Parts: sequence; C-alpha cells; structure tokens
Amino acid sequence: MSRVNGNARESTSPPNGELLAYETEKPGEMTIEPAPVNRQWMDDSNQRFAYRCLPLVIANQSGWIIRCPVGFTARWNGGKRPQDLRFWFPRGRRETRILSHFGDGIITFTIPYLFRTSPGINLWVKGPSNWLKDGIQPLEGVVETDWNHATFTMNWKVTRPDTAIRFEKDDPICMIFPIARGYAEQLEPVVLPLADNEELLARYTNWRESRTKFNQMLRENNHEAVKQGWQRDYMLGIQKEGEQFREHQTRLHIRPFKRK
Repeated sequence: MSRVNGNARESTSPPNGELLAYETEKPGEMTIEPAPVNRQWMDDSNQRFAYRCLPLVIANQSGWIIRCPVGFTARWNGGKRPQDLRFWFPRGRRETRILSHFGDGIITFTIPYLFRTSPGINLWVKGPSNWLKDGIQPLEGVVETDWNHATFTMNWKVTRPDTAIRFEKDDPICMIFPIARGYAEQLEPVVLPLADNEELLARYTNWRESRTKFNQMLRENNHEAVKQGWQRDYMLGIQKEGEQFREHQTRLHIRPFKRK
C-alpha cells in the first residue's frame, strides 16, 4: 500500500520481516508483548509434567499477546440480545473497550492497534495458546493485515449461561501470529501407507518399540525407568542413532515491539 505525499509516493507497508502496530488510541494497560511460556494449569500439573510436552511449550510462545486492562466479571443469561450479557467492573474502573456488541453471549475486546504486515502475510488472531478459561471460548479469525485499513476486535463466546465468567487484570485476551497467505492452499495433501517409506517405517518402528518397552518398565516400577521419568528424544531433537536435528527448537525468541 502507498500514500501520495506531494509529488512522492510513500509506502505504508512494512518491509519484509517487520510487523507494525499503530496505536489508534492510547493503549493504556492493554499491552502487547511476546507470549510467555508459562501457563497456570501447566505449573499445577503433577511434577509440572505438562512442560515435558515440547509442542505445547512452543505453541505457548508462538506469537504476541495483548493483556486485559482491568479485572471484571461477566454473566450471560442465554439470550440473543447484547443486553443479555452483563458486566461488573471495579468501582470507577469501567472499561469501554470491553463490551457486548454482537449479542449471543459474546464478549468483545476492542483492540487499540492497527496492524501492518509485509505483503502476503496475514495475522491469525486467536486466544492465547493452551490458556484455559472455564465457560468461555475464544473466537479465532485470520485478517489480511497487509492491506486492510480497519482494526479488528477480539471476541470470546460464553458457552455456559448463568455462570460467572472472570477475567483478571493482565490476563492474556488476544494472541496474534503471522502466517503466509495461501500457503496451506499450495500444499498437495496425500495419504499413503507408511510401508512406502522404508526408512521412515524403520525409524517409527524403533521409536514405537522403545516407547512401548519404556512404558512397560514404568508400569513395573523399574528403577532406571522411574529415575529417568520420561523419554527425551523429541525434546532433544534426537533423530537416529543419536543424531540431532540442527534446526530443532526448544524455546522461541519472539522479539518485543520497539517504540519509535
């Protein structure tokens, strides 16, 4: 996209590799930052076992989050009208960017940023990955932020009427993740027997036998298996005979937004 400035044409699209967040108003406490790795339910899991699942850990960090500016409680009576969803804010802290706009028990958060991405890059707008909240579900959307001049809202659908839904101050209420437009459509999906790939079959068979044996040893309270606790091949990026995949990631390093 571009705009005319005198006789010159000035681009308003970011160069490759840049994500811009224009403030449409003072964001106040609706901060935007790299998504954290921690989740409360994972902290509370037995011996924090949930953090042993690397795909969960990576998904937790994949993008940026926007935080809730104030704690509040909402309750939906099951009706279709916007007024069928009520809010309770702290005294003197009513937040006009949190409202019932669509009806049907949907909480809308007005996002105080207009995003710009590089050409061909969309933003996946979603709830924070693996962040659990009882009685409500984040609604996800994909926005073409390389050309669109409008802001978007983040919406959550209450799934249980007559239930107090609670958001605390600084809870993550929105997560954004850039994706290449049209990439999934370019892929050619194919289903085929695993036996068609002899090398992959051999690796899978070795992994399956190893996992089955290890789990049996755990059930039998084998000292070495219990001491080890869990197999770490995927966590370590181990492929075959100790070979490590060079591009393996165990932590993401998402950059924070800089202020200009």
